[in-house]
Order: sequence, then structure tokens, then C-alpha cells
Amino acid sequence: MPTILTYNINGIRAALKKDLNDWLAVTDADIVCLQEIKAKPEQFNQQAFNKIGYKCYINSAEKPGYSGVAILSKIKPKHIEYGCGIEKIDFEGRVIRADYDNFSVMSVYFPSGSNNARQEFKMEFLALFYTYITELKKTIPNLIISGDYNICHQEIDIHNPKVNKNSSGFLPEEREWISQFIDSGFVDSFRHINKDPHHYSWWSYRANARAKNLGWRIDYNMISNSLLLKLERALILPQAKHSDHCPVLVQLAD
Repeated sequence: MPTILTYNINGIRAALKKDLNDWLAVTDADIVCLQEIKAKPEQFNQQAFNKIGYKCYINSAEKPGYSGVAILSKIKPKHIEYGCGIEKIDFEGRVIRADYDNFSVMSVYFPSGSNNARQEFKMEFLALFYTYITELKKTIPNLIISGDYNICHQEIDIHNPKVNKNSSGFLPEEREWISQFIDSGFVDSFRHINKDPHHYSWWSYRANARAKNLGWRIDYNMISNSLLLKLERALILPQAKHSDHCPVLVQLAD
């Protein structure tokens, strides 16, 4: 079983200018799930990743320079599923899945609730996605759902829970959705291994938040309960600075 990395890179072209490909070459993950690529396939420098052993699979948003997900893989997938078959989600390029012999990996970019209309869409997305995954698990039980969930689950996952209790990304109904999702048959791989506070995967660009480690843990590798016995390592890698997010890694045993 592989080492999987999830990373919201906040624009593939910007991240490559910060030597993302060199960093990935050293990190040597088997599968890399990217979110917010902000590029069409023709704007995505696949050659930079081909050179270090990855084949690229890209699902862009219809809107230019917006959203989009990708999977980079050193292992040849049996099948790639572009999108999830739900038009309003697929229009924004938020889901891609790679199927392998004994497991499947998804790169998912959950919406942020940047205003009231988008918060409404976020809650609709959560409901639709839950239903979609419930059905998918019937045929693909060994799922790894990696990505930017845009939700902190518990108080330990956010630097100032009291101040942020009414902020999108930490609303009671969003946190309840994560609980419900986990209860439906998933494990938050990082939190399963690491119970300590002050581990975050996103920091605002404002007020020197990253240097002060005033962050949010909103990026996850959720694994099916069926894979729990194979869970070996789960790490957040804050030293990687190609984005306002950092990568999150999970390693599963064979």
C-alpha cells in the first residue's frame, strides 16, 4: 500500500515557481492529491511531474483560474473517474478518483463558505457528497478521501475556537457533518495517530499567522475503517511552503 500526500497548492503555476516539483521529488510519495490547481490541463506543466515519475490526471473547473483537482501517481491506476456525476459539483472541478487493485484514492476540494450564497452551496455540497460516498462504498469499500475539507472538526483543530465559533469552516453544522462522516465508516488518519494540539494545515496570509502558527487543520486523509489496520504513519508537513496550506501525508502498510 502506498504513501499518499494531499496538498492544496493554491495554483499549480505559482507552486511550480516555488519548486514544488523538486520538493515532491525528494518527498517521493506514491500518490499526490492536489486541490485548487487553478489551471486547465493545457496550463498544467505535466512534464515537470513526468520527469520525477508521476503520471498526471487532471479535473479542472469550467471557470478559468478557479478550483480544480488533480492526482499525480507513480502507480498505474486501473481507472480514473473524473468528477462524481453531480453536475453542480463537477462544473467546479472538485472531485477526481483513481482506482487501484485494492483501494481507491480521491482528491476532493470542498467549497469554502466565503459568503452567504457560497455557504449555502457548501452545505448542499456536504449533503450531496455524503450521499455519493455512501453509495460508492458499496462497490469500493477501501477508500482514501484526501483533500481540503475546508472544515475544522474539533476545538483542538483551530487556533482560537472561541473567536471562530461563528466562522465558516468551524460552524456547528459543519463540524457535525465531519462527525457524521467519520461515524459512517471513516478514520481521520492524522488525529487517530496524533492527539496533540497546535497542528494545522492552513494559515491566513494576514497578521503573520503562519510564523505565529495561528492556523486551522482543514486538510485530511480520511481512510475507510477497513484500512485502519494498515495505517502506519500520518503527518502534517508545515515546512513545505508552496501555498497558504501545507501537505498532509498518510502511509499505509502492504
